Amino acid sequence: QVQLVESGGGLVQAGGSLRLSCAASGATFSSHTMGWFRQSPGKERESVAVISWRGGSTDYADFVKGRFTISRDNAKKTVYLQMNSLKPEDTAVYYCAARPLTRQSYDYWGQGTQVTVSS
Repeated sequence: QVQLVESGGGLVQAGGSLRLSCAASGATFSSHTMGWFRQSPGKERESVAVISWRGGSTDYADFVKGRFTISRDNAKKTVYLQMNSLKPEDTAVYYCAARPLTRQSYDYWGQGTQVTVSS
């Protein structure tokens, strides 16, 4: 079992920045691929960024490439999402999730943190 708690969301003007954090507890954090997802009202949840268990490999959705950066600190059991050049369309609830290395699905999810970007 992995428990995930996101923080760092809030209200920001377009062009601004936010840094989301996701603190993990429970099972071995470093044995999980970590991802950030988001969901806007009326839309399906979408993947934003993924980072491998050691942090050596990352992947981003096209709509955030060059603006967002995912990172992790396994010693602190925390994954981050640095969001720069925010746009109103980035407004959503952001979730972090953990995928065990032996699994194909994200088994553990946080409760989400709201990010609102005003124009």
